Amino acid sequence: MTNIIQGDCREVLKTLPDGSVDCCVTSPPYFNLRDYGVDGQIGLEQTPEQFIAKLVEVFREVRRVLRDDGTLWVNIGDSYAGGNGSGKWREGSARADGEVRGDGSTSRRNRNGNGAVSGCKPKDLIGIPWMLAFALRADGWYLRQDIIWHKPNPMPESVTDRCTKAHEYVFLLSKSERYFFDSEAIKEPAAQSSIERAKYGYKHAFKNQFAGSPSDARHQDGKQYDAGAFASEKRNKRSVWTVNTKPYKGAHFATFPPALIAPMILAGCPVGGTVLDPFGGSGTTGEVSESLGRNSILIELNPDYIELQKKRTAQMGLGL
Repeated sequence: MTNIIQGDCREVLKTLPDGSVDCCVTSPPYFNLRDYGVDGQIGLEQTPEQFIAKLVEVFREVRRVLRDDGTLWVNIGDSYAGGNGSGKWREGSARADGEVRGDGSTSRRNRNGNGAVSGCKPKDLIGIPWMLAFALRADGWYLRQDIIWHKPNPMPESVTDRCTKAHEYVFLLSKSERYFFDSEAIKEPAAQSSIERAKYGYKHAFKNQFAGSPSDARHQDGKQYDAGAFASEKRNKRSVWTVNTKPYKGAHFATFPPALIAPMILAGCPVGGTVLDPFGGSGTTGEVSESLGRNSILIELNPDYIELQKKRTAQMGLGL
């Protein structure tokens, strides 16, 4: 079941009960990327510090509504400082949903950078993702991991003095020191060479640590080890996730890819639990949650996106 709520997430979150959701998966508006034409929107602040402060306010409420064993997964892109003094435009990098065409918003991408930013020279990378990560950690979150979203099909850029950006950050944060994380649900296939090496090269690989045969391995401390454990066809998911950006024709732009957020939901929310997205956008979090047997709560300020969310969450079978 998906509960869609239109309104400012800072106000809507205050109406949700303490400890009522299992997991939060979201991609906030990026700093000075786009004007959605809606009063109260986050992302058009004059400085990065003001932008970060508003996001910290949002995620403070998210932490309250999370269960004690809940996690937050947040995707955020970076921005460049400019020298035009306008405080509005930024170079190159684009949000997960790319450039909107035909939905009434105004893109601020590829305008030679933001205006002057305190502490940054023109053309400096501001470091928005890590500013947010450190601010959330200071506010009480446990900063558990940075995940690199590698994009094989990145947004083209015309810059000639740096590489085209082909990645964004996803941060995993938790409310408590111990939290729900289903690592088995997101394990990935191990390389065949690793499987073979584990099966047949076990004794040699650990010859300085183990005595006995691969089938009857014993560490020098006397503990018994199962060689089969080293020959698994699955391995822990790595921290670099290669996922193509994926368009959604109903939104007229490339949305948060389902294949990117599916592992977050599988690992962070038990079946039958509830996933929260305070920046619901086109509704991808709700759609993926439904397909994976989870409930969801989507909050979205822009009323134009509400109908789109309803249509998406009514669909099943994503072919992730």
